[in-house]
Amino acid sequence: MRWHYNSGKAHQWQKSRTKAAVLVSTTSSGVEAGDENIILNPRFDDGLKNWSGRGCTIALRDSMGDGKVLPLTGKHFASTGGGTQTWNGIQQEITGRIQRKLAYELAAVVRIFGNPSSTNVLATLYVQATNGKEQYITIARVQATDKEWVQLQGRFLFNTVASKVIIYLEGPPPGVDILLNTMVVKHAEKLPPSPPPDTQNILYGVNIMTNSNFTDGLNGWSPLGPCTLSIADGAPHILPPMAVDSLASHEPLNGRYIIATNRSQTWMAPFQEITTKIKLFVTYQVSAWVRVNSVRNGPQNINVALGVDNQYVNGGQVEAAEDKWYEIGGSFRIEKQASRIIVYVQGPMPGVDLMVSGLQIIPVDRKARFHHLKKRTDEVRKRDVLIKLSGCNVDDGLGAFVKVTQVKNSFPIGSCIGRTDIDNEEFVQFFVNNFNWGVFRNELKWYWTEPQQGIFNYTDADELLDFCNKNGILVRGHCIFWEVQSAVQPWVQSLSKNNLMLAVQNRLNVLLTRYKGKFKHYDVNNEMLHGSFYQDRLGRDIRANMFKTAQQLDPYPLLFVNDYHVEDDEDDKSSPEKYIKQIIDLQDQGAPVGGIGVQGHADYPVGSIISSALDKLGVLGLPVWFTEIDVASTNEYVRADDLEAMLREAYAHPAVEGMMLWGFGSCWGGKTHTW
Repeated sequence: MRWHYNSGKAHQWQKSRTKAAVLVSTTSSGVEAGDENIILNPRFDDGLKNWSGRGCTIALRDSMGDGKVLPLTGKHFASTGGGTQTWNGIQQEITGRIQRKLAYELAAVVRIFGNPSSTNVLATLYVQATNGKEQYITIARVQATDKEWVQLQGRFLFNTVASKVIIYLEGPPPGVDILLNTMVVKHAEKLPPSPPPDTQNILYGVNIMTNSNFTDGLNGWSPLGPCTLSIADGAPHILPPMAVDSLASHEPLNGRYIIATNRSQTWMAPFQEITTKIKLFVTYQVSAWVRVNSVRNGPQNINVALGVDNQYVNGGQVEAAEDKWYEIGGSFRIEKQASRIIVYVQGPMPGVDLMVSGLQIIPVDRKARFHHLKKRTDEVRKRDVLIKLSGCNVDDGLGAFVKVTQVKNSFPIGSCIGRTDIDNEEFVQFFVNNFNWGVFRNELKWYWTEPQQGIFNYTDADELLDFCNKNGILVRGHCIFWEVQSAVQPWVQSLSKNNLMLAVQNRLNVLLTRYKGKFKHYDVNNEMLHGSFYQDRLGRDIRANMFKTAQQLDPYPLLFVNDYHVEDDEDDKSSPEKYIKQIIDLQDQGAPVGGIGVQGHADYPVGSIISSALDKLGVLGLPVWFTEIDVASTNEYVRADDLEAMLREAYAHPAVEGMMLWGFGSCWGGKTHTW
């Protein structure tokens, strides 16, 4: 799951805290101050007028730290002081100047003082609705340091009919001051339309690697770092299965491979420069056979990586746990012109020999794949219908015209929603017209419903559930627990083992009793492939016991596992094989696992990789749902293709019984560029 977690002030955690639903995203450029700025006195030219401290003092400065800290622009900046809570900061009321259902851009220049370590600085909206309800909406965040000024930028859509709105900065721990040089909040400019990507002269289905079969020795290959490269025989002769459908030619491999020895760093590897072979906005599939000579020190991570002007790009990962050949797959896309691009295979510990055979980098032909999927979809989703007419003379029916109109889709397709979304009439209309399932973005999570021990907030979830019920929307329950420690609220993290067990039981009792029969699914313990907070503290049985207790309290919903990167080979922690093993282990302990959640946060979706993962998961015989689909290319044409690829692959696979988008719109879920 992609998410942001805020530690807020004590009373603030008791309110509904919105994680910027259609609300937050990073902008690529700053926002200039001007008449459109709704922030008054944005550069402190008029002292501290219109500004105040939020639970702390503020001061006007022209320098700090014996003159080492100076304003980045202008003559002054403001600093906080005496803060004792993370929510302490500097604020300004903007009631009456911010308009409902408009998108805004924030740009502020900030830094911290009093701590050499970096820490989060957040921009937050406090919103009091006309009915008195309070909300806290995170609109931007940045890692700030005491070394330099940084840009805090965000883009958000304001939905609420409000009687009071305050914008403020918060986040650093007690004793660390926030420094603010300037702040601008203005109407967001409409993003210019993306030009269609240039798809001319692309040889789809053709490997762009030079000498990938090593028929010409080491020609085209070089060592990354002072390791030794050589060629040997004994690799598989068959193509990696995930590459077969993507390649135009299916000639077998020759069994030769490259081996990197004398490796003293994990990144030491064979590499090849491919700068001139890469086209912008084209999705490339990665495929190879890989192996290590030793797993005595434990499983080894192997990663196909790209260096793009010294920036790392992940091209796929696999874990080698035995002395055998492994298929590695993945994908990537370059969206900015680079001066140098290299591809290399890295990862194993120093001293471990690394072997690579048949490395393929293939431009993906989406149109050809979609043609294949259309035929497969017809086979999986369509059925013959026999229409019998009665009550009329047979002769009268000859030559009659029969028209059948489908008025409703039965296949589940839904979207994530948040409480503030349903205050926006246009959002509601689009959601109700296009989806038959919903899932709450944050409002059912434990850190939201019980931010402090014994202080509950189910109002937002109640209102969302009521909205869905009134509009005939079925609902997934996301989630009862979250196994990743950073998603666990501080009071839960501080509990002793016995008290944590009591808190877990209470969470199950309160949630499952309150909403008995109301949710069709529950994600019981989110992302167990990526976290182990509860298991580490309460023992291996706790995961299965969560499932068993949930079913005892509410036998109606299907109980799901849910995790990310299962479908794209980007993360060796969450391969389909590891997911299957986890599910079988839970079932062996008596856990009533009723469904498999595949989140679908695929950055560069490739059909054959997704289909391969679904084939493996489908063997378990459990319904598979894509639970959090999103796409995020900077080019809207590519985003459309990515979304179509995800939806078509899901709909064409017989194991998939539903799919959920993780939101929609140009300001959704922390990204400027998303669907």
